[in-house]
Amino acid sequence: MKRIDSVQNASVKSWKKLHTKKEREKTGLFIIEGFHLVEEALKSDIVETLLLTEETNIPAAWKLDNISLVIVTEEVIQLLSETETPQHVIAICKKQAYGEISMEGTFLLIDAVQDPGNLGTMIRTADAAGVTAVIVGNGCVDVYNGKTIRSTQGSLFHLPVLKGDLSEWIPKLQENRVTVYGTSLQNAKPYQDVQPVKNAALVVGNEGSGVQQELLSLTNENLYIPIHGQAESLNVSVATGVLLYYFCHA
Repeated sequence: MKRIDSVQNASVKSWKKLHTKKEREKTGLFIIEGFHLVEEALKSDIVETLLLTEETNIPAAWKLDNISLVIVTEEVIQLLSETETPQHVIAICKKQAYGEISMEGTFLLIDAVQDPGNLGTMIRTADAAGVTAVIVGNGCVDVYNGKTIRSTQGSLFHLPVLKGDLSEWIPKLQENRVTVYGTSLQNAKPYQDVQPVKNAALVVGNEGSGVQQELLSLTNENLYIPIHGQAESLNVSVATGVLLYYFCHA
């Protein structure tokens, strides 16, 4: 078992850089922290290196074969952590690679959502609802942003989450007999007026401007959620939850 005592160590400096999108894209690696997230990542076989302190109690159920274990100091944990109260366990993980995904079921397409908390919550909700895959479009915050990952509560490791051009994905899904629904306040109908179908995709958009008009012009139909009180609108992650549960179990 390796030991690192200095925050000036070359490995520590390289791990610190994983808090930037540029370094994550360059290396194909990302960093997570906390027992729950690490446990979920271990189940997906994506953990390469596990950083612990001498006081860390590793759960007996964790399978750590072929994983590099490194004992580090409290100072190293504090340097690498993005939370106020670190749990003394950090993992360096490799990004998941996905082959061909099923073209059946329900799909969530996300257009230019920029808040990491919203994106993470939407991925978590999609996992809970039983979505086949999540497609994260251009202009979205990085899926591997630390706050995004923490907001997924491990759901990022449970289902395919792909980055892609939604203007290409919408026709691709339609060619595979998936009905694509956009979300909009103009030229749209209440979602309850649509009968859920077995294979459906939902396109949701930016917190301020919604789904791009270019994408809305490609959908089979556009929907909105009626507002019965005085609120101007719903948070995008809340709206996503309402619609996914409506369409996921047709």
